[in-house]
Amino acid sequence: MLNALLEGVFSLGAYLGAIIIVILILASAIKIIPEYQRGVVFRLGRVMDPKGPGIIVIIPIVDKMVRVDLRVFTLDVPVQEVLTKDNVPIKVNAVVYFRVIDPIRSVVAVENHVMATSLLSQTTLRSVVGRSELDEVLSERERINVELQQIIDERTDPWGIKISAVEVKELELPENMKRALARQAEAERERRAKIINAEGEYQAAARLSEAASLMEVSPITLQLRYLQTLKEMSSERNATIIVPFPVELLKAFMAVTKRDEE
Repeated sequence: MLNALLEGVFSLGAYLGAIIIVILILASAIKIIPEYQRGVVFRLGRVMDPKGPGIIVIIPIVDKMVRVDLRVFTLDVPVQEVLTKDNVPIKVNAVVYFRVIDPIRSVVAVENHVMATSLLSQTTLRSVVGRSELDEVLSERERINVELQQIIDERTDPWGIKISAVEVKELELPENMKRALARQAEAERERRAKIINAEGEYQAAARLSEAASLMEVSPITLQLRYLQTLKEMSSERNATIIVPFPVELLKAFMAVTKRDEE
């Protein structure tokens, strides 16, 4: 009886063991892939078509699956020390937005597509900024962003990666260069102020010339302007006594003096 009991226990354990093995095999064979991922399956070393999303079944031991994320990655490019074309040392960093468009190439063509994109972005940033002058880096940042995006996207296309955008974040200048740029901006503002002042004087001179031409045609206009000036002076300084002196007397005096000299 004891032997029969032991045989029953062993058989039950064998059945349980077999059930556990089957459960483990099914668990390793059934995979659930989210909507934002794809599964790249290698069957005996050969790549198959991407799987997912949803429930997929693979062959244990025979198949090996690599999950690939299709969402947009935000890659922060660390600060790079760059020497510009006009020999100015600056520090610049950027941010890169990219996503995987071909899961198979992102796994087969490159070992780690995130690390490879990061290193490529760093070298490209140093190269593009190094070919530009400081004024171009400061004033044409949008052009530099587009150039960076095009270069990185072209080089990562064989990896199945699409570069959505590249943005230069910060630009750090040496202290002496900051002071030089401040002096340059101040000089530019002074230049604009002088130009505006000169344009104002030019316009005022043109208006005065037009007024003189009008007064020459109509002499009474000059007399009216003279009386208006006297009125303004009398209203501002009440204690001042103004004695008008006719200009015609001066003309007569100058004429007599001229005849005496002759």
